[in-house]
Amino acid sequence: MTAPPLVEAVGLAKRYPVLGHSGDRASALWDVLRGRKPRRVVSVLEGVDLQVHAGESLAIIGENGAGKSTLLKLITGVLTPSEGSVRTRGTVGALLELGAGFHPELSGRDNVRLSAALHGMDAGTLAAKMPEIEAFADIGSYIDEPVKHYSSGMVVRLGFAVVAAVRPALLITDEVLAVGDEGFQRKCIRWLDDYLAGGGTLLLVSHSLYHVQKLCRRALWLHEGRVAAQGDVFEVSQRYLASQEAKQKGETVVPESLAQLEYSVESVTINDVAGSGAVAVVAGDQLVQDVVLRSRDGSTPVLLNGWMRADGTPVYGVSSEMDGVPAQALGEGRFRFRLCFDALPLLPGSYRLRASALDTEGLCLFDTLDREVSVTGPAREYGLVRLPHRWLEPGQ
Repeated sequence: MTAPPLVEAVGLAKRYPVLGHSGDRASALWDVLRGRKPRRVVSVLEGVDLQVHAGESLAIIGENGAGKSTLLKLITGVLTPSEGSVRTRGTVGALLELGAGFHPELSGRDNVRLSAALHGMDAGTLAAKMPEIEAFADIGSYIDEPVKHYSSGMVVRLGFAVVAAVRPALLITDEVLAVGDEGFQRKCIRWLDDYLAGGGTLLLVSHSLYHVQKLCRRALWLHEGRVAAQGDVFEVSQRYLASQEAKQKGETVVPESLAQLEYSVESVTINDVAGSGAVAVVAGDQLVQDVVLRSRDGSTPVLLNGWMRADGTPVYGVSSEMDGVPAQALGEGRFRFRLCFDALPLLPGSYRLRASALDTEGLCLFDTLDREVSVTGPAREYGLVRLPHRWLEPGQ
């Protein structure tokens, strides 16, 4: 039997009464007293469905005002939904608004005691972990100073140190890595890598797509309070980036899940092996990829081709638009691309070869098809690829 998700949201919505004009507050209060819903509301979130299972890592991305922080507050119980439901299971560690949960008049040490108690940590366990917390936060004697004297980075350091010591089943963070200095960011990322490798579950909000793709396997894109796309982190972040580029150029942005499919991947054939099954190739041998894309209106699409390790780590990507390669028109809106790797430099292992259909400008990603590729052969090197090299004699 499949274990229930740690986070489950169904039809989640959040609306606030409009309070921008004189008399709005009195009107909203009168509606509440009469047991009626506010007559004038602004919608922040509408119809959000999501599930996060144990061991998964999900990033929530989108522009400012898209509803990302509101969604996290609904999940953690800071806010109550206007509609729909949300449920969490297991221990939850949340790092939301800067300093949330810390009393400004108390010292850092006293706040650690209070926070640890709220997480269910007993005094004996806390005493054993306090040196670890102090070392992780690395704020020196400020640990005994009131939190109101802390910089924003010091607050984040202390909050993350507590979460690292508690090690909850589910960690929820909102732009925490954007506040700390570079050294602390590296420390946090190392801890998060270890946390995820140990079976932890992460729900991350960040504008840094580097951190999103580094830490998360899945992503949810919020656009004006609604889910625009949800799925593989690289596909969703590519769609989001494309929308941002189109917006900067003054083009109309339509999230792919809300638009009709203009371009699609019909087939990917590798070394004359058609279908969707796995393909084996020897490291260093030739690999020929034959891709057919479809275009609804007959315009020529762009092929984005990418290699990924089985765990989702990106290896290499290139597009037909980057290399200036024309497609072969097959008629009836079908276009063919052929790509050859003469001596495949990948080291033995399991990989995914991903073909994606983009619009004619190479901005918006519409469809994706993966093929599993098993690279075989002897190798004693480390890493993903075999780089051409030579050893120099002494004195050269």
